[in-house]
Amino acid sequence: MINPKDIQVSSVIKKLLTGITGLSLVMFLIAHLIGNLTLFAGPEVFNAYAQFLHHFMHGMFIRFAEVGLLGMFLLHIWSAVSVQMSKRRARPARYAVEADAGGASKKSFHSLNMLVSGGIILLFVLVHLNHFKYADHDATMRLSSGVEVNNVYQLVVGSFQANFGYVLFYMLAMGVLCSHLMHGIWSAFQSIGFTRPSTLPYLNLIGMAIAIAISVGFFLLPLLIFMMRGTFDPNLGPDAIRHAATHFLPHFPPHVAG
Repeated sequence: MINPKDIQVSSVIKKLLTGITGLSLVMFLIAHLIGNLTLFAGPEVFNAYAQFLHHFMHGMFIRFAEVGLLGMFLLHIWSAVSVQMSKRRARPARYAVEADAGGASKKSFHSLNMLVSGGIILLFVLVHLNHFKYADHDATMRLSSGVEVNNVYQLVVGSFQANFGYVLFYMLAMGVLCSHLMHGIWSAFQSIGFTRPSTLPYLNLIGMAIAIAISVGFFLLPLLIFMMRGTFDPNLGPDAIRHAATHFLPHFPPHVAG
């Protein structure tokens, strides 16, 4: 019979929890990034998307999702910190030199600083939630369907265009996120038992590709919003088709009859 108080068994369970919650949070990041890309379609589409999320299933979907995300986030932090503390207790003396081990070992700058990068990400999440979720949502916009919704587009675009320091903060945080995911995704695959000698190189590459894709996507979005002021206009009207045609389609000179 498995004894959960056994140190080795407890460590395996915690690693499994860290891997499952970590991959779940990665899937959320992918979905969140895809949703944020609707900013390119203009205020009509982005605000309609935000309205749908907050009113789907009479608002119950977003509540269940927020509780689930909070639970996964807290469980991920607890299990990851607990595993790291167990490792340090088992090896109280630090290595004389901490560097990338190379070869088959996955000890690297990313793995050696997971707690540090995780702490910075936690700080970023708190700032992000305070600025966007709990910010003033008094601004509204009437969609082309006649429905009046919160103008989240104006809040997001206006925030990034008002202060480049805020943009820089987001980009630096995404760099830290990339470092965390570079080791975290591969480690999660290993924790849930996906890694085999034959699949190890491929899973490592897949993890790196996912980490880079997510981080670069979130990294570029605030920068593009700040730089492309003609495309991302916080005061733009609700006509998404006109928005796309004006800013994304090529312009041709009028035909002059001979």
